[in-house]
Amino acid sequence: MPPPPPSKNRGHVPAARPPPGKPPGRRMASRDAAERAAFFARREAAAVLRRVLRGDASRRAAGSIKSLVYSPSVRNKRATFALVCQTLKYLPILKEVLASTGVLTSKWKKQEELVFVTAYDILFGQETAASGSVEQLIMLHKDTIMAALEKMCIRRKVRSVEDLVSKKRTVKPKPRFLRVNTLRTSTDSVVEELNKIHKVDKDELVPDLLVLPPGTDLHNHHLVSEGKVFLQGKASCMVAVALCPEPGWKVIDACAAPGNKTVHLAALMNGEGSITACELNKERTKTLQNTIRRSGANSILSLSFCSDPSYAEVRAILLDPSCSGSGISTERLDHLLPSHSRGNQDDASTSSRIRKLSAFQRKALSHALSFPSVERVVYSTCSIHQAENEDVVSSVLPLASSLGFELATPFPQWRRRGLPVFEGSEHLLRTDPEDGLEGFFISLFVRKAAAAADAVKPSNGGLGVSKQVFKRRNGLMAFGSSRLSRMMMLCSTRGLSRR
Repeated sequence: MPPPPPSKNRGHVPAARPPPGKPPGRRMASRDAAERAAFFARREAAAVLRRVLRGDASRRAAGSIKSLVYSPSVRNKRATFALVCQTLKYLPILKEVLASTGVLTSKWKKQEELVFVTAYDILFGQETAASGSVEQLIMLHKDTIMAALEKMCIRRKVRSVEDLVSKKRTVKPKPRFLRVNTLRTSTDSVVEELNKIHKVDKDELVPDLLVLPPGTDLHNHHLVSEGKVFLQGKASCMVAVALCPEPGWKVIDACAAPGNKTVHLAALMNGEGSITACELNKERTKTLQNTIRRSGANSILSLSFCSDPSYAEVRAILLDPSCSGSGISTERLDHLLPSHSRGNQDDASTSSRIRKLSAFQRKALSHALSFPSVERVVYSTCSIHQAENEDVVSSVLPLASSLGFELATPFPQWRRRGLPVFEGSEHLLRTDPEDGLEGFFISLFVRKAAAAADAVKPSNGGLGVSKQVFKRRNGLMAFGSSRLSRMMMLCSTRGLSRR
């Protein structure tokens, strides 16, 4: 039986009104706040989505989805990340239905990323409309779009739109690694603070690296924003440790952005010496500069981008060049990108793009080895392809040998070594998702004179990357900035390098 009609003299309060004690304007204010939040979150997400899609189309991404979302310019990171990922997930469906209904006309083409984000959010997300022109467009055509989606489901013989979306990938959860920036704080103080809210362990292999449970979200933690810790994978941290520069050395970090390895080198050098960070991409240079500022390295190291000193005294080079990024494709969420969904019929390791990247990598590594005073060169990638890893190292070995270099063994206790495709590949190091890490590759070239000095020097904790101080060799050939400029030009070539 339906309830009796309300009676005025019974003091009935309609359900639409807020409960006693809450003024009517509060609910409206709350709704207005939600609409404002949705309005700005969609536009931040659209800006990120635009860069993601354009980078994917040109194969010259400015950064991964995560790195773009968690850049300083994005304010509402959590909402933006969710909107970008979900919009990409539904993008094929949204494109088809918006085209078939005539909603995405030429008038809206310049704002198509915002149309995609707003359509997803209103149709499948929180359904908050807000007052923007794009929101009004979607609300005006909402019934037409929903009818088109129903027809699509019938035509493809599925029950719901969710069934049209590609199934979610099953990803094995990995620990959250956290590198302590010893330029700003100590490892023990960070452990003491984080132990109050998380279970924290020290990594057994990499100094100042902490291990937290999978899924730990610290992006908004003050330790991160203050540059006292960096959210950096273990494999990525192993690269700088393998180079092992001495305090006071002159070091080059080629292809340096976003700068995590750059500032790690600064910490390993105890803030003493100079690091030249090479990066020509303007957008990535901004990220690099922000990383350096946040770490505190700018106040104690000489970090430059296009300066003109003599580089005859450079003694260590970290070369982490553009690569396919195949070892971190899961972390980068590449499976959400249109290029991934289209599929590639060719074997990725023999594709045209991989061949072009490996040719560039050989040139960059050969050039790094040619610096007259360099004693240690690390070549690393976040790729799993032999063509970018063992094949590159093998191809430069004759040159390296003629210049007095030999392969050394970083982290000798690490069990996963290089693929056995040439004699000496056991000196190379690989990490793999099976190890709960990203897919990285690390090689270490050491001049034979320096390697001989290693034999009489104590090792630093058994890492296999002994620290030495070498006497300056006589008769060094001086050279100007052209050598560095060439390195920077090489490192500005196309490709994906996610450090």
